[in-house]
Amino acid sequence: MRRLVIDVVAGDYAVTRFEPGTALPADLLTATGLVSVTSTPDEVSVVAPAGVTPEGGRTEPGWRLLTVRGPLEFTLTGIMASIAGSLAAAGVSLFALSTFDTDHVLVHDSDLARAVTALREAGHDVHTS
Repeated sequence: MRRLVIDVVAGDYAVTRFEPGTALPADLLTATGLVSVTSTPDEVSVVAPAGVTPEGGRTEPGWRLLTVRGPLEFTLTGIMASIAGSLAAAGVSLFALSTFDTDHVLVHDSDLARAVTALREAGHDVHTS
């Protein structure tokens, strides 16, 4: 696995679950920071900065965002496995998501220091702001 450059993004994030078909605020996707909306037949999940988290769902606050610097080619393998494996070995749970350009993981704020240490010990270059 090649050495990854990972940025710890400033600010708190939240993950929220809504019932299927729930309408979300139109301005959600214009918020500053990473916003991810995933819809399945069973739920709508939103990852967003804590200050713009829509109300009305079941929210899990207190997440911190780590982003792999990209863009990453689709042919690359093992990126998420390397991150997840390093964090699992350190006892850090994660919430993972990917975009067209790169991969992201969220860890609980209380686990951030352990996550950074584990990723650095795995040989990754982790930048905190």
